[in-house]
Amino acid sequence: MATKTLPESETKKELKTPELKTNVILRGDCIAHMESLPEGSVDLVFADPPYNLQLGGELHRPDNSRVDGVTDSWDRFDDLAAYDKFTRAWLKAAHRALKDTGSLWVIGSYHNIFRVGAILQDLGFWVLNDIVWRKTNPMPNFRGTRFTNAHETLIWCAKSKDARYTFNYDAMKALNDGIQMRSDWTLPLCTGGERLKGGDGNKLHPTQKPESLLFRVIMSATKPGDVVLDPFFGTGTTGAVAKMLGRKYIGIERDADYIAGARERISQVKEVANPMDLITPSKRAEPRIPFGAVVERGLLTPGTTLSDPSGRFTARVRADGTLISAAHKGSIHQVGAAVQGAPACNGWTFWHVKMGESLVAIDVLRQKVRAELAN
Repeated sequence: MATKTLPESETKKELKTPELKTNVILRGDCIAHMESLPEGSVDLVFADPPYNLQLGGELHRPDNSRVDGVTDSWDRFDDLAAYDKFTRAWLKAAHRALKDTGSLWVIGSYHNIFRVGAILQDLGFWVLNDIVWRKTNPMPNFRGTRFTNAHETLIWCAKSKDARYTFNYDAMKALNDGIQMRSDWTLPLCTGGERLKGGDGNKLHPTQKPESLLFRVIMSATKPGDVVLDPFFGTGTTGAVAKMLGRKYIGIERDADYIAGARERISQVKEVANPMDLITPSKRAEPRIPFGAVVERGLLTPGTTLSDPSGRFTARVRADGTLISAAHKGSIHQVGAAVQGAPACNGWTFWHVKMGESLVAIDVLRQKVRAELAN
């Protein structure tokens, strides 16, 4: 008697990848929620975990008024071993949720950041930078027993050593008035109207981070439309800035009051109307333009004299797109390097041409050609 063969769909249960819901706040344990996310589904994790401040008793100002510090239960651990166990668990869950091209930022103080850094390296993360957030308005050391603690440290890391992570270098340089952004950021604490207040008029969250800090983090390491995960969402700074910059967010938080404050805050954020306003074109991604194309289009004519900004070195443009100086000939880069006795030279920024009363880098002409091609 022949055995009836059932369709494969009836004999094999299909495993479906859970759907990734974004622009949501998940209430509950961050580790459990991260483990429930689809593996490799988020582009950036920003984590502001408990610092385990280990405060001994209350702190008072010289006038005997009480300092409103971090005394919440979520920042208390039995010992360093318990804190390390917790840190390892949430970092492992974050590593799983990250795409291979994603990256993680974690912020902390001297109380915890060194322990966090060691554990994330143990788990395979690859440290890219440590950023010093220098506070313009730090809380004084009221007891006068130590230096004023005026900074916090952020660690930025890729998922692995060979990961192709996002870094918007040109955007960060533009944000810093055309100067390469450094790893020390001077920004104020969250104060004034930005600080969320509870029903009693006091600050809703003791460690609310300023939006300016998250702006740099998200702007530097994500693209519009990317998913940003914050496992310690608090009052939603990450979500507010992500929405402002055209990114999606997933927040995880235990406290109902924090969640309510975050939802109200994020609902008031206006999204950018024109998505192109969120993008800084990368120079590396721009199409290659040979110098000969500038000559072909008549933007420079053969025989035109170019010079460096000081006028010390000069060279003439040839019809074939090369340059010739008193002792050298070749490409704009080769001649630029040769006249300086340098190993290399970016001829587009080294060589200048007279336009009216101004001396202008020939890179301006390259951008004109690119604009023509784009249209």
